[in-house]
Amino acid sequence: MFNVCYLLLRLLACVRESGSNMWIYVFLGNALRGIGETPVTPLGISYIDDFAKAENSPFYIACLQTITLLGPMFGFLLGSYCAKLYVDVGYVDMESVTITPNDSRWVGAWWMGFLVSSSLLLISSIPFWFLPRSLPKQGSEQDKSSPTSLTLDGAESAQGSNPNIKLTEITKGFLPSLKRLLGTPAYFLLLCGSILKFNSFIGLLTFKAKYMEQQFGQSASRANFLIGVLNLPAVAVGIFLGGLLMRRYKLSVVSGAQLSFATSFMGYLLLLLQFSTKCDNRPLAGLTVSYNGTQSVSYNVEMLFSDCNRDCSCSPDEWDPVCSDSGITYVSPCMAGCLSSSGAGKNTVFHNCSCVSTSFPPGSSMSVRLGQCPHAKDCSRSFTSYMAVSVLSSFINSLGATPGYM
Repeated sequence: MFNVCYLLLRLLACVRESGSNMWIYVFLGNALRGIGETPVTPLGISYIDDFAKAENSPFYIACLQTITLLGPMFGFLLGSYCAKLYVDVGYVDMESVTITPNDSRWVGAWWMGFLVSSSLLLISSIPFWFLPRSLPKQGSEQDKSSPTSLTLDGAESAQGSNPNIKLTEITKGFLPSLKRLLGTPAYFLLLCGSILKFNSFIGLLTFKAKYMEQQFGQSASRANFLIGVLNLPAVAVGIFLGGLLMRRYKLSVVSGAQLSFATSFMGYLLLLLQFSTKCDNRPLAGLTVSYNGTQSVSYNVEMLFSDCNRDCSCSPDEWDPVCSDSGITYVSPCMAGCLSSSGAGKNTVFHNCSCVSTSFPPGSSMSVRLGQCPHAKDCSRSFTSYMAVSVLSSFINSLGATPGYM
């Protein structure tokens, strides 16, 4: 907690106005991607629901949603790989970089994911041009048009007969239809529930990797990798089994809603167990422990200094952590009272550190190495418990996704 607070103070001290307008290109790219993705999911689901048997629709929709999860799964794995690469890879000498992917200051090559995913999106869009406008309704004769087909054909012919129809004429019935729709109690309740559910999941997915980094000491690369190979496959299996259950037992809409509510409730109860899986703060001299190794939980700028470094003219705003053999992290080599160094880059070792001797037995090493000290061994057991509960909760939650969608 306190090392995070210090990092925030450090970042606030370094805030400056950005002169780059590159964010505009990122924004426009995501906007264009959103425009292209919008028709696929709602119209694709309707496409399946219109032309499949009522008892087969949940199964087909579950298959579609399961396959759709392959994208995020691949994305997390790609993100894991990119996070291992330095953001300026190819432009800087990596031997001169003194931080590792486990360092909180490390920034991975996030931009590589956009290049790969945009190329794959362009290739995957080509088959959509070859899909038919309509399909024969399942269970009906080929020479008879289903009501849905007739409706679609009629809409297409109407649009074809008047290609110059104005946008205002198309949308004039939108607001009255929206008003009637929101006036339906069942739909309004479902909408409110969906908003709450998706808001919670968006927050979970957005900050889950960062929480794993800060709380359990995982690197960004490993956090993304574990989400991609553990959580998302569990979600995919849950969605597929949910659709299979609806088809096998021919669940009604009410039964599907009950199953969705039950699985969501159980999933949220399991999420509460994650509050009990945590790790203690890393020993950080001047923040979570004093320089002599005793516990300290109050924060004060003066606590960063001690008799061993008070005459070193160290800056409290400099975050360049080093780790001693005792497991205590120091804010910087200067704060550790180091007088000399050897090696270069990530292999730099600082020697004759006066502050280290205050928490070490006499005759012990007075050297520190670059980077924060890892969490204690018992933290790995807490992290294993956290991931087990997370995977189980993801599976149970997704089990009711298809029934809830139907």
